[in-house]
Amino acid sequence: MERTTCCVVGGGPAGMMLGLLLARAGIRVTVLEKHRDFLRDFRGDTVHPSTLRLLDELGLGERFAQLPFPKLEEMRMEIAGTTVVAADFSRIPGRHKYIAMVPQWDFLDLLASAAEAEPSFTLRMCTEVTGLRRDGGRVTGVRYTAEDGTPGEIAADLTVGCDGRRSVVRGEAGLVPEEFDVPMDVWQVRVDAPRGGLKDGRVFARFGDGQAAVTMDRGTYFQTSYLIGKGRDAELRSHDIQWFRDRLGAFFGWDAAVTAGIGSWDDVKLLDVSMGRLPRWYGNGVLCIGDAAHTMSPVGGVGVNLAIQDAVAAARILARPLREGTVCGHDLERVQKRRTLPTALVQQSQQGEHKLIRSALDGTLTAGTMPLPLRILRRARPLRAATAYIGGLGIRPERAPAFARA
Repeated sequence: MERTTCCVVGGGPAGMMLGLLLARAGIRVTVLEKHRDFLRDFRGDTVHPSTLRLLDELGLGERFAQLPFPKLEEMRMEIAGTTVVAADFSRIPGRHKYIAMVPQWDFLDLLASAAEAEPSFTLRMCTEVTGLRRDGGRVTGVRYTAEDGTPGEIAADLTVGCDGRRSVVRGEAGLVPEEFDVPMDVWQVRVDAPRGGLKDGRVFARFGDGQAAVTMDRGTYFQTSYLIGKGRDAELRSHDIQWFRDRLGAFFGWDAAVTAGIGSWDDVKLLDVSMGRLPRWYGNGVLCIGDAAHTMSPVGGVGVNLAIQDAVAAARILARPLREGTVCGHDLERVQKRRTLPTALVQQSQQGEHKLIRSALDGTLTAGTMPLPLRILRRARPLRAATAYIGGLGIRPERAPAFARA
């Protein structure tokens, strides 16, 4: 049976970052990813200034800069016909005054390439974790199914669940999240569009007339998230696809030639939105971070970067006890304590933004009922730097551990 010091379940941003950092600490780490590659649409594509700074510290900044990506320097919203600049990233401190809009597979390929240069790192693709190994009350690794259907096991001193909002590790460990109410689900769709409609990389949100949507100009297409009332997917899909084309086109001012690229409902993917947080992120021999510990709303696109911050904190705190073979519940508790405040504050902020979305979807949002913080933000330009700082760098941003810096 294979053995490793730390088994990381899930090759997303948190899992790949944690694997890279622990490997640079000389710790044997195995990352298990159930898919064949990282190519999946509609995953978080925003790499925030905090993560860009981290890549610099890890010696990966130049390689990242070679990827093709537009830069988001401001976030605009149109609320009941009134335009609000919600964040101006050009005003934040540091070298990176923007959000890089990079396909997540490119970002993960970069992390994987850097990690595989470390002799103590192993990445296993097409390996689906099906359960946890136990010795008495302690988790001692995972059970998995390989690509050919062959079952196997990996023994580990610590198992870390980075396997997202439907985490197998979380469920198998008996960790139950506290769920928060959300007003919406999201339809995600690509819309082929002529150039010039938006500035490359700009994100534009629109709320009003009983609708809410966010679109981003990716150069050759608009990547669009169209919000619907929670649980209304099946009901709304009973309409002909032309109903959606007309509705989306009228909302953004796109003509029929633009929306014609939406061929059928198969082109419209559903994101079943949930938001929650584990009261306890760990058990005996097991830890959850990222979406496995705190499922985030897609509002603000902060989930990826919050997960990466979790991974950095976990690597810094756990490297020594993992190396010495002494990792225990107290160490795992320290990770949760370090990351609980930033997580809770972001989720609280998202719940406030959900109120705006709820009023937009139920048709009660007008310029006069715009939330007070947005009315203030519209008039007080310096506050746009503050919102950009919170969104781009975050509360308690993590810095690369000394052992991982290039």
